Amino acid sequence: MATKTVVTLVDDLDGSDADETVAFAIDGTNYEIDLSADNAASFRAALRPYVDAARTASRRGGRGGRRSSATTATSKEIRAWAEANGIDVPARGRIPAAVHERYLAANA
Repeated sequence: MATKTVVTLVDDLDGSDADETVAFAIDGTNYEIDLSADNAASFRAALRPYVDAARTASRRGGRGGRRSSATTATSKEIRAWAEANGIDVPARGRIPAAVHERYLAANA
């Protein structure tokens, strides 16, 4: 005897037939939602302004949730700390990784 299993996606918003599973993440948590084509298009349209303004994040494993204030310091704060501690740092452009690491170690 043969067995046939049929999987039907149901739209998680309105209970209609779903066409796809949409995956997304926010605040370090991954989500999936089954949506019809219309609801998936509405979801993407609602996120479009945020996606257009955002930058792509690298996929580093092991770190979730919010970052500490030391890791989210501005370049201005790091430069001020470096200068106060006698560390040479360029006035403009990218802060050298070694300076950033020293800042993090001092402010952990």
